[in-house]
Amino acid sequence: MATTTTLPELKAKDFKGKVEPDWCPGCGDFGVLTSLYQACAQLQIQPHELMVVSGIGCSSNLPGFIRSYGAHTLHGRLLPFATGCKLANQNMTVIGTGGDGDGYGIGLNHFIQAMRRNIDVTYIVMNNEIYGLTTGQVSPTSETGMKTKTSPHGNLEGMLNPMALGLAAGCGFVARGFSGQMKHLVELYKAGIEHKGFALIDVFSPCVTFNKLNTYQYFRDRIYKLEDDEHDTSSFHAAMDKALEWDPKIPIGLFYQNPDPQPSLDTLDPALTTGVPLAHQNYMIDAETRGELIRD
Repeated sequence: MATTTTLPELKAKDFKGKVEPDWCPGCGDFGVLTSLYQACAQLQIQPHELMVVSGIGCSSNLPGFIRSYGAHTLHGRLLPFATGCKLANQNMTVIGTGGDGDGYGIGLNHFIQAMRRNIDVTYIVMNNEIYGLTTGQVSPTSETGMKTKTSPHGNLEGMLNPMALGLAAGCGFVARGFSGQMKHLVELYKAGIEHKGFALIDVFSPCVTFNKLNTYQYFRDRIYKLEDDEHDTSSFHAAMDKALEWDPKIPIGLFYQNPDPQPSLDTLDPALTTGVPLAHQNYMIDAETRGELIRD
């Protein structure tokens, strides 16, 4: 007699790893991680079907704090690794987690190429607008004029705008959240994970130790939710207009979701359309076929 196994309902606590986070007390990354627990539980993603990949930085320690498959990779190189994971087993839910320096600095080209390829990966960037791990240097998203260890007289460089860059690079899902509003962030995560294609979720995640400008209060005084503003998430031009807003009001929420999305890379490659992930395909060939290949 055939039997079926009913898996128990997952709770947020079921995604907690064996290692406790070692971030500074009050770090915004705690909210990012807790929201991810909740989103995965609400979507009932089985831990053995979840892959979390990171680069280098305070935020990139995250795979060690969640119950899933995980990899702490090279600085700025998490997206190529995540791409390989998705191509090897497209049945896995693949999530990339990193910081603004990792993703928008050394990893910027990989960020652009991943969006161009439209690989089905959800990329969560913990944007604290400073290099936290190396104790407070200017980052690509540091505001112009901001004083840091490497810009004691004020940052002379223009501030990188990841929302506008994501839109211009063809990203089909562009969103921004705030780690101080976790319920809102959970909904963004869920939508990004369910989106078929590359999804960017930039998260304001204050560094309480080294960034004394972009604090929790700084964001609470400025942010507003796009859903409260009747924003049209299907309009590229409306999304770009919102992406260019910065101070005195800063929008968070879903900026853009392509109403006519392009197929993701992992659904186009002929080797991936057999219905069997590469990781589970049989690569053995018989002696006769092997002989033909050698003779040819």
